[in-house]
Amino acid sequence: MGLGPDIVEMLARARADLRMGVPVVILGERSVLAVAVETLTPARLETMRALEGDLTLALTGWRAETLKARTYDGDLARIAVPDAAALGWLQSLADPADDLSTPMKGPLRSLRDGDAAPHRAVLQLCKAAQLLPAALCIEIEDGLGVAVREGLTAVPLTLAAPLLGGSSLLHPVVQARLPVEASEAGRLHVFRPEDGGEEHYAFEIGRPDRSKPVLARLHSACFTGDVMGSLKCDCGPQLRGALAQMGAEGAGVLLYLNQEGRGIGLANKMRAYALQDQGFDTVDANHRLGFEDDERNFELGSDILKSLGFGAVRLLTNNPRKVVMMEKSGIAVTERVPLKVGENRFNRAYLATKAAKSGHLL
Repeated sequence: MGLGPDIVEMLARARADLRMGVPVVILGERSVLAVAVETLTPARLETMRALEGDLTLALTGWRAETLKARTYDGDLARIAVPDAAALGWLQSLADPADDLSTPMKGPLRSLRDGDAAPHRAVLQLCKAAQLLPAALCIEIEDGLGVAVREGLTAVPLTLAAPLLGGSSLLHPVVQARLPVEASEAGRLHVFRPEDGGEEHYAFEIGRPDRSKPVLARLHSACFTGDVMGSLKCDCGPQLRGALAQMGAEGAGVLLYLNQEGRGIGLANKMRAYALQDQGFDTVDANHRLGFEDDERNFELGSDILKSLGFGAVRLLTNNPRKVVMMEKSGIAVTERVPLKVGENRFNRAYLATKAAKSGHLL
C-alpha cells in the first residue's frame, strides 16, 4: 500500500469536504460534481452555474414526497434547477423550516433519464456528514481531471457504493477504570471506527461472566436528554435507570453509541424539534427533513459486544428492533428486559408515536 488514501479514507475526506461546503466529484460512467445545499455559498453556486451542463438538485424520496415532486428514481428525486434559481430557493427545498408559511415551492420538474447512482451516493454522504440530505449536482466531462485541477476529492462510485450506508470496523483504543454513582466498579472502553467517524463507548460494570448472558443496553447518545435533562424524551432516565439496574446486579454492559437523534445528528434533531413545535410528530418530522424514521446502525453494538467477548445478552430495551438486530448479528438475546421510565407531560406524545409508528413496547 502506498501513502495515498484508500477508498475508506477518501469517503472520510468527502464527508469533511461536504460539511465545509467544498464540492466533491463522484466518478462513474458520467461523473458528477456535487455540493451539499446546506453548506453551499453564493460564490460556489455561481461557479457551478458557469459550468457547461444543467444543474440538478438531488433530494431523498421522503423530502420529494413532502414537496409533491415525482420520484422517478425510487428513493430519490433529481429536480431540474431553473437558470435563475437563487441560493435561497435551493435552501427552501432542502430545509422544511418554512414549509407551512411558504408551501408553494414549484412547479418542480423531476428528471427521469440518466443514471441516478452518483446522486444517491452524494445523498448518503450528506447523511453520513449529518447534513440535510440535499445536494446540488452537475454532470461533468473528465471528472478526475476536474478534481485534480481544482484540488477536489474524487470518489470512484464502484468502490464507494458497497461501503455507503454500512458500518465500519471498530477497533479498541483504550480502557480504564471509571467509578460512577451507579457503581464504583466501572470500566470505560473506547472504540474507534476505521472510517474516521465518531468513537463509540462500552461501559462495563463489575466483571461480567462471559459464559453467561450479560445484562446489556444499547443506548444512543442524546445530548439533550443525557446531559441537559430534556423532558422531550425519555433518554436521560433510561440511561440512568439502566446503569442503576446494572449497578444493583453488580454486572452489566452499557453500549453508548454516538448516533444522536436516531442517527441524524444534533443539528438535524433540533430541526426536527422545531417541526414538532409546528405540529408534526417525530417520525413525520424526520421524513420532512428527508430522513428515514431511524437512521441508526445497531450492528455497532453487537460488534462491540463480540469484541469484549460476549455472545449472549439480557437486553434492556423497549425496542423489538434491537432484539431482532442482535439475533441477526450473532448475539443471542435470552431475555428482553423492559425499561419503562421517564414519562412526563412533555414527552407523552413522543412516547405514543414510538409505540404506534416504531413498534416500541411501552
